[in-house]
Amino acid sequence: MTQPDLSTPDERPAVELSRTQVPLTALRARAFRIPTDFPEADGTFSWDATTLVTVEADGGGQTGLGYTYSDASIVKLIHGALSECVMQRDVWDIGALWLRMQQQVRNLGRSGLAATAISAIDCALWDLKAKLLGVPLVRLLGARRAAVPIYGSGGFTTYDDTQLRTQLGGWVHNDGCRWVKLKVGTHPDQDPARVAAARAAIGNAGLFVDANGALSVKSALHYAQRFADQQVEWFEEPVSSDDLPGLAALRQRVPHGMEIAAGEYGYTLDDFRLLLEARAVDVLQADASRCGGITGFLQVADLCEAFHIPLSAHCAPALHLHVASAVPRLRHQEWFHDHVRIEAMLFDGAPQPAHGAISADLSRPGCGLELRQRDAQPYLIQ
Repeated sequence: MTQPDLSTPDERPAVELSRTQVPLTALRARAFRIPTDFPEADGTFSWDATTLVTVEADGGGQTGLGYTYSDASIVKLIHGALSECVMQRDVWDIGALWLRMQQQVRNLGRSGLAATAISAIDCALWDLKAKLLGVPLVRLLGARRAAVPIYGSGGFTTYDDTQLRTQLGGWVHNDGCRWVKLKVGTHPDQDPARVAAARAAIGNAGLFVDANGALSVKSALHYAQRFADQQVEWFEEPVSSDDLPGLAALRQRVPHGMEIAAGEYGYTLDDFRLLLEARAVDVLQADASRCGGITGFLQVADLCEAFHIPLSAHCAPALHLHVASAVPRLRHQEWFHDHVRIEAMLFDGAPQPAHGAISADLSRPGCGLELRQRDAQPYLIQ
């Protein structure tokens, strides 16, 4: 007579566990507000704190972790409508759960806050699935590269030249970054001098600028020609990413060797499709904390493959590391100052750069991250 299996889910072999349904038994969200280390601004916005929203998903004796950089208001959405449509569903079926969440917010609007909430949940589900199988997430997704190149990103318009040179130069000379990026557009007339200061600090490394949509097409073209004097090779959102004709026109007219990039504000797959169909970018950006999590990021990567356009992962480097290691056509990962600082402060397992790249820790299951509860507690707001 066969004896019943009395082992707990996390004691069963992963292969055996994968043959059974695993219901999602709990979904918890919290919001943390972390002050910046110095006032920050770009061409269209200024801030002195960043809000991190974490999601924990329980199932099969394991807990998956996901997060997004959004607003604390999404905690209520996660605990309410989104939780209602996925609770007790099989956590193996991430595609079905993702679709249910998309349908759940149809009348709310799938973009913006709803998209960030879904993104955090989706990332937690992928982390949970990999932990149930006892493998790093990149093993589940299928690695294409052992290391993900990073570019240092900051250079806020609130920085003076000394701060600018120290930060950008440090990424190149200490962390081995092949490229760095600074913000422009708050005071455009000052930007050529700031770009020249950046170039002096980084030597021959690649130099990027990001206007966050602050400029008109004509002014963007004017400054692109000025920036070309310092071998700027990437102009991110010179105009609003909603201005597809403007981006496309600039892509055709900026100096040779300068690429146009946009996509960080893409929330749905159609947002990215429209950018690509308009031939508006040389490099498409996508952010897994906004575009539907790991599931959404994989879909965007497939679009880039179809359109033969490189992909760059926007911000949240610890969140992207495993999926960025797996997708085709990845150019690099943004090593954004705010998020690098927060992830190092609050997460065990946050990646550290080596020779201008980050690598997944294959000794840790899932995404390899664990929130340090005691360190995070002082910043809890919801």
